[in-house]
Amino acid sequence: MSDQMYKKVALIGLGLIASSICHAAKRGGLVGEITGYARSQETRDIGREIGLCTVCDTGAEAVADADLVILCVPIGAMGPVMAEIAPHLKAGSTVTDVGSVKRAVFDAVLPHLPTGVHFVGCHPMAGTEHSGPRSGFAELFDSRWTLVVPGADADAQTVAQVEAFWQGLGAMTTQMDIDHHDLICAVVSHAPHLIAYTMVGVADDLGRVTDTEVVNYSAAGFRDFTRIAASDPTMWRDVFLTNKDATLEILGRFTEELFALQRAIRTGDGDHLHDYFTRTRAIRRGIIEAGQDTAAPNFGRGPSKS
Repeated sequence: MSDQMYKKVALIGLGLIASSICHAAKRGGLVGEITGYARSQETRDIGREIGLCTVCDTGAEAVADADLVILCVPIGAMGPVMAEIAPHLKAGSTVTDVGSVKRAVFDAVLPHLPTGVHFVGCHPMAGTEHSGPRSGFAELFDSRWTLVVPGADADAQTVAQVEAFWQGLGAMTTQMDIDHHDLICAVVSHAPHLIAYTMVGVADDLGRVTDTEVVNYSAAGFRDFTRIAASDPTMWRDVFLTNKDATLEILGRFTEELFALQRAIRTGDGDHLHDYFTRTRAIRRGIIEAGQDTAAPNFGRGPSKS
């Protein structure tokens, strides 16, 4: 796809997702001009150094005359950022976001949205454990899902254009209700991250006792946990605080399952364990068949962008 979809796109925040949007938009020729802003002077300097986009020193400067503004900041910063840029948004423009929680984002953004400016929530289901403007790459969204969450009063034509933009970046898209989105993401992303953080914390405590043996002898399973647990702490703090109800519901179900497995191990119920592991193994095959991962072995010895 090479047709220009927006004359000017402004990125507020210049981390992994924003920088990847920039690279993918350039690859596809989707945008005439890309501006960006980050709160940190260091981040802005890096953005200029690598020629990411036209980096501005204020959010107001970045969004001036922009047709599409993409909020790429932690969820807790969405409201303050919108309050700052709202007076400078062009009439008829569209604001979207990349947050992994949607109810909290709508609650934070809509009170500041000027009349005549559209908002469409989005969530690209793609990422790595790396952050910052150097971490982005054009292929991040290729064949990955972006969830488009229009909201009740969204303009259909605006939603269609935002969805087409994500498709132009390489993503597959589907539309989803706000609360359903937050529940689904608690299952596939939020609770797994919390479990990974917990497991790495437990191993760290054990490692203090065993003089780094946990780290030195880590098998692939623990390395996968540490990769997830290396994700941006500010972003994930905000995710759990703003998607509290859905995450707690899924963690409650997880706890019930864990107790059942503990009981099976304690009582020597091998049939239960085998049946459970067989069922969960089938889910892994389904993910591979859906093209969301590869069956090729990766023991941490090569680069991975998934």
